Amino acid sequence: MSDEDAVIIESVEEFMVHAMELEVASSDHYEELADAMEVHNNLEVAELFHKLANYSRLHGEEVQQRAAHLELPKITPWDFKWKCPSAPESFCMEDAHYLMTTTQALEIALFNEIRGRDFYQSVADNTSSEAVRKLALEMVEEENWHVEMLREWQANLQETVPLDDLDPPNIPE
Repeated sequence: MSDEDAVIIESVEEFMVHAMELEVASSDHYEELADAMEVHNNLEVAELFHKLANYSRLHGEEVQQRAAHLELPKITPWDFKWKCPSAPESFCMEDAHYLMTTTQALEIALFNEIRGRDFYQSVADNTSSEAVRKLALEMVEEENWHVEMLREWQANLQETVPLDDLDPPNIPE
């Protein structure tokens, strides 16, 4: 990792704000995708995204409980220390399509979880605070569990036939 990719967080309070935002954003994006899949009657993928949103929500609640005794700083959206405009576990919506298969949805989720894990690993690798390092490594372990869970789901997946587009774009000649 280059120096410009390094994530440097030196206080537990700042770390906890980042962790909470990461999990809330992840849950929100998975719920948005689940809702979009339901609207387009892609119920299998919607169910998967709802399940992933719930995991993120539960993880976020754990982080909030751990931070309950701390006085947390206010961080503006543009001051979060991730390299993309949104949190690492939130992907660009153009990666999703209403006809996506479960395999494609799992690929997006795996990509997100790896980005989240890498964010926490960068914090652990670059902080001078032993308390922040310890927390970040705990989060790395949690994200590793998510990555392995998704890989297991992929390995056991009985992919269905992709949906037909019953209303394809009509471009007049």
